[in-house]
Amino acid sequence: QVQLVESGGGLVQAGGSLRLSCAASGRTFSMYTMAWFRQAPGKEREFVSRISWRGDDYADSVKGRFTISRDNARNTAYLQMNSLRPEDTAVYYCATGQNPWSIATTSFDYWGQGTQVTVSS
Repeated sequence: QVQLVESGGGLVQAGGSLRLSCAASGRTFSMYTMAWFRQAPGKEREFVSRISWRGDDYADSVKGRFTISRDNARNTAYLQMNSLRPEDTAVYYCATGQNPWSIATTSFDYWGQGTQVTVSS
């Protein structure tokens, strides 16, 4: 059974940094695309970043501030978030899937429970 467990969320002031982690188990981690999504209250879940054999991709809203990475030996993906803004406040979800081209939520078959990130102004 595939499990994804996020950690690293918290409360930070605007301009600060956080690093999220996503520990995966139950599949050959290195073969799959890993992604981060986020969902703010009252809004739809939105794509943040993805890493696959094709490389990494970012939403325009986080490009230049966030960096996705993975450690296949540790079965863990990371999201380094710098220069955080109040509009980055959301629950952040880790997801894994087989499609390295799509950023649709339906392309990812396993999800973590989410970790709250709150950025104060």
